[in-house]
Amino acid sequence: MLAFIWAEDANGLIGANGQLPWHLPDDMHYFKETTMGNTIISGSKTFRSYNRPLPGRENIVVSHQTDFPTGIKVIPSIEQLCDLIAQNPDKQYIVTGGANLFAQLRSKVDRLYRTKIEAEFSGDTYMPAIDYSLFELSKSVVGVVDAKNKYPHTFEVFDRK
Repeated sequence: MLAFIWAEDANGLIGANGQLPWHLPDDMHYFKETTMGNTIISGSKTFRSYNRPLPGRENIVVSHQTDFPTGIKVIPSIEQLCDLIAQNPDKQYIVTGGANLFAQLRSKVDRLYRTKIEAEFSGDTYMPAIDYSLFELSKSVVGVVDAKNKYPHTFEVFDRK
């Protein structure tokens, strides 16, 4: 199964200069909780934003580059990635970004883990358009707003119909 996980602001913004434009510990906890024990997939730019294998997860980078740390499985093409996913239908593969990888795989994604942040930020990277009519909202949980988590946010899970 192929899933996406991302956070976006009210305008669909997901990044600013290769980083998240906001600080939201509740979302980071959700990311860790959701991805732990699964395989995460990123493009090279997204991987370099954390620049180390994330523990407790198999880490795959889709790239023609090979200069990644030990513990990273590099797959050079979308086609090879799709073959791997097809060979393991009971395994959850979670794409963590970036926008280019989301765009290339959106026709194949089965589940969406979206954090919707009810605020506007400045940045340069937006989530590619997703046709939500193809998905059903299966879970929606309002996130905690407190001194550390200043922005209202909702964790949503959509499953392909």
